[in-house]
Amino acid sequence: MITLLFSTLLAQAGGTAFSGGVFGLIRDSGPVAIAVLFTLLVFSFVSWAIIVYKGLALRQAYQHSETFLEIFRKSSKFSEVHSVCVQLKASPLVGVFQAGYQEVNQQVRAGQQPAAAAAARPVVKSLESLTRALVRAATAESTRLERRLSFLATTAAVCPFVGLFGTTWGIMNAFQEIGSQGSANLAVVAPGISEALITTATGLAAAIPAAVFYNYFASRVRVLTAMVDDFALEFLNIVERNFT
Repeated sequence: MITLLFSTLLAQAGGTAFSGGVFGLIRDSGPVAIAVLFTLLVFSFVSWAIIVYKGLALRQAYQHSETFLEIFRKSSKFSEVHSVCVQLKASPLVGVFQAGYQEVNQQVRAGQQPAAAAAARPVVKSLESLTRALVRAATAESTRLERRLSFLATTAAVCPFVGLFGTTWGIMNAFQEIGSQGSANLAVVAPGISEALITTATGLAAAIPAAVFYNYFASRVRVLTAMVDDFALEFLNIVERNFT
């Protein structure tokens, strides 16, 4: 009996809100629902662009970091490592190394006398200055790795509520139609309910991938940040053993 009643209501609504499928729902939506859908689609488009970009960038950063660490640990001179930095610039370790290398060179040159510069043993006089240079570089690299991830977090948090606003507006329209026509059959409430359903679905479609990839990228950034911190300590240990 319930199935028969529901079929009758669907037949009454035929050729209106549901006749064109999903595109029909969008076409028949009101201006507020269209504005909500447009906003959600913009969020979704930008989110997917960031997802693709950050996925490739973080993958390259990790691969370059692995290669850079291998070269760094096999080399006997900082100058040899410095020569490969251009080819591995996607690695955050490169920025930290270059900052440390520059600080070491400046301290060594400042501490040498011109007459004995060729024969003198290079010495770093301030490990604290070197540590500060490494910390600044590590912070800058961590910030670079996290760039644009905040938009994914915003999309994941905001889009369900934007979709909920569209849902609420659609239900309000449905109740207005019921009040104006004095009837609660499906043909009356279908347009408003369709707006509610399509905005809800679009909001979730924008938010779910953003949340998933934000958490994934955040974990990858934590791995790279840990590599940066470990490398800064390793660089500092090498300098302390060989330049003090």
